[in-house]
Amino acid sequence: MTQLLLNADVGESLGAWTMGNDPALVPLLDLANIACGFHASDQDIMRSTVQLAIRHGVRIGAHPAYPDLIGFGRRSMACTPEQVENLVLYQIGALAAMCRAEGASLSYVKPHGALYNDMARDHRLLAAVMRGVRAFDPALIVVVPATPDPEPTQALAQDHGLAVWFEAFADRAYHLDGRLVARTRDGAVHHDQTVIVDQAMRFAEGRSIQSVDGQPLTLKADTLCVHGDNEASIAAARAIRAALGQRTAQP
Repeated sequence: MTQLLLNADVGESLGAWTMGNDPALVPLLDLANIACGFHASDQDIMRSTVQLAIRHGVRIGAHPAYPDLIGFGRRSMACTPEQVENLVLYQIGALAAMCRAEGASLSYVKPHGALYNDMARDHRLLAAVMRGVRAFDPALIVVVPATPDPEPTQALAQDHGLAVWFEAFADRAYHLDGRLVARTRDGAVHHDQTVIVDQAMRFAEGRSIQSVDGQPLTLKADTLCVHGDNEASIAAARAIRAALGQRTAQP
């Protein structure tokens, strides 16, 4: 069984508004994708989430997005590749400052929402993300969607001198080509804990899942994303953590 790193999007509250249950979720994780202020979060939440990750020995990643607070970063925006490069660099720098203040450092970058989906479809945008990452620190790993054909993404990363982690989702439905089913479609998000844990274990064991097209889909992944925005999803995350085994040792 592949030792999948368990990750989740955290630090996505804003001011007095709370999103998710980070205190319950973060101790279960290997990787914490911390929002950087463009789709969620603010300076106080960013720093407190960094502190939470440090307290539990969880590696920290930047979670940059389009500048879309109202839409929670889930709306595509007409940004040029140059603008994408700069907005990624800007957000990495903001979170890195919080890490530095706490004596920690960033390990990786995982784009959020529409930016994540757009870069999967358009390698000009993926290259822009990679340039932004490389400009800050070429040692940072870029998290990208798992795909049936990973070679083009791997080649692009190699061209930029970067490493990538391929990511799969335990609680999302997939098309046969490896794309996530849009959240606007019924059945795009799994809510049954049994289904979520089964999908997680299929990824870990290298087995296929069933796509919405009714055909088997096999994706090789390095990291698995879970969500913790309600008690049911926290319970599912705990079940996945138990099924995958103990957390990996931190560097």
